[in-house]
Amino acid sequence: MTKPLFLHPDRLFPADPTIRAIARTLYAEVKDLPIISPHGHTDPRWFAENENFANPTDLLIVPDHYVFRMLYSQGVGLEELGIASKDGTQVETNPRKIWRRLAEHYHLFRGTPSRMWLDWVFVEMFGLDVRLEPATADLYYDTIDAALATPAFKPRALFESNNIELLATTESPLDPLIHHRAIRESGWGGRVVTAYRPDPVVDPEHDGFAANLIRFGEMAGEDISTWEGYLNAHRNRRAFFRAAGATSTDHGHPSAATADLSHTDAEALYAKVLAGRASAAEAELFRAQMLTEMARMSIDDGMVLQIHPGVLRNHNPSLMARFGRDKGADIPTPTDYVRALKPLLDAHGSDPRLSIILFTLDETSYSRELAPLAGHYPSLRIGPPWWFNDSPEGMRRFREQVTETAGFYNTVGFNDDTRAFLSIPARHDVARRMDCVWLAQLVAEHRLEEDEAHEVARALAYDLVKAAYKL
Repeated sequence: MTKPLFLHPDRLFPADPTIRAIARTLYAEVKDLPIISPHGHTDPRWFAENENFANPTDLLIVPDHYVFRMLYSQGVGLEELGIASKDGTQVETNPRKIWRRLAEHYHLFRGTPSRMWLDWVFVEMFGLDVRLEPATADLYYDTIDAALATPAFKPRALFESNNIELLATTESPLDPLIHHRAIRESGWGGRVVTAYRPDPVVDPEHDGFAANLIRFGEMAGEDISTWEGYLNAHRNRRAFFRAAGATSTDHGHPSAATADLSHTDAEALYAKVLAGRASAAEAELFRAQMLTEMARMSIDDGMVLQIHPGVLRNHNPSLMARFGRDKGADIPTPTDYVRALKPLLDAHGSDPRLSIILFTLDETSYSRELAPLAGHYPSLRIGPPWWFNDSPEGMRRFREQVTETAGFYNTVGFNDDTRAFLSIPARHDVARRMDCVWLAQLVAEHRLEEDEAHEVARALAYDLVKAAYKL
C-alpha cells in the first residue's frame, strides 16, 4: 500500500506556537521573492539550446553528487547509476532501471537535506502525492518523464516558472563561453551569466596543468612564458568573462593561504611552476600568491572574489581513476583564515573597491575567525553555509555563530551552489524558512523588533545577494 507524500506548510518551523506564528508571517512576505542564484554549476547549454531534458534520471540523478554519494556509501556502484566512466567500464544505460535503483534505496536519504529537496521537487514540480519507494518507482518515472516532454518543462520555461531572476554558472578560463553567447544572442529575457574559475591554470597540481597553460596563453593571445604575460592572460580572460555577464571570480583552493611576494620572487616562483619543478610547498605558495593577484585584479575590474577553501577533493583515488573528478568523494578539512588571509588583507583588506566572499566547510571557524574578520575588514563578507553545511541545522548554526559579531549585513544572503537545476527553488525555500525561524526567535526573545525582522528577512532572501555580487 502506497504512503502519502505531503509537504507540511509549517515544515522547519518551530513547535513553539509564539515563534512559529512570527516565522509564518515573515516567511509569507519573502517566499515569493525572485530567486537570485549567484553561484552554481548548472550547465549553460541547457538554456542555450532549450531542449527538453531527456528523462528523469538524467535530470535528477546523474548530475547530482549529493544523490549518488549516498548511494555509493551503501554499496551502489556509480556504474549502476549511469555515471559515465573514464576507463571504459560498462555502465548502466537504461534510465528506468537506474530510477528503480534510486527508489529501492530512497530510505537512505531520510533526515537529509537531499530528501527534503527531492520531495519538494516531486510535489511542487510534478504533483506527486505518494512517496517514492519500489512500488511507486514506475509511477514516478512515467509521471516525470511525461512532464519533461512538455513545453512547460523546457529549461527556459522552468527558469521563468520558478521565478529565477538570475542564475550564474561557473566556467574555466579555457571555456570559450559559446553557450553564454548563444543565450545572449537568442533574444530570451532570462539572465544567465558566468563566473571566472581559474583553478585549472592557477593550481600547479591540477590535472593537465602544463597543457592548460599553453591553451590559456593561446586563448588570451599572451606570451605566458613570462610572469607578466601570464598575469596579462588572466586580465584578458577576465575581461572576456565580464563581457559574458560575469561579476565574480571563484577559487576552490585547498586552503585560504595568501601571499604577497616581491615581483622578483613571484617571477622566480612562476618560472619553477612553468617548468614543472615546483614542490608541493611551492605549489601552495603559488596558489597563495595568485589569490592576492586576483584581489588586485578585482580592485581594477570590480569583480567579486569568492574563496571556497578547505576540502580535500577526490579523496577516493580509485573512484577518480574510473569516473573522474567531482564524483562525491570530496571531504572537508580544517581551515585557518586569520593567518592565511593576512598577507592579502595587509595589502588590500581596507580597500573599499575590493569585495571578497569567504566560504568555509569548517564550522569551528565561524565565530572564531570568519565573523571577527568580516566584522572588521571592509573588503570581507561571509558566504552562506556551503556544501555539507547547506542544511537546516547548518543554517541555524551559521546564524547563531556569525550574527553576534558580524551582524546580518556582513553576510551575503543565500546561494545554492548546485549542479541539479530543479533543486534551486527547493534550496532557496529551505534557506528562507530557516532565516525566518532565526529572526522569529530574536523577535520572540525581544532582541529584535518585528518591523526590523521583516526588513532583515527581505534582505537575506533578496537584497544582500544582489548587492554582494554587484547584480
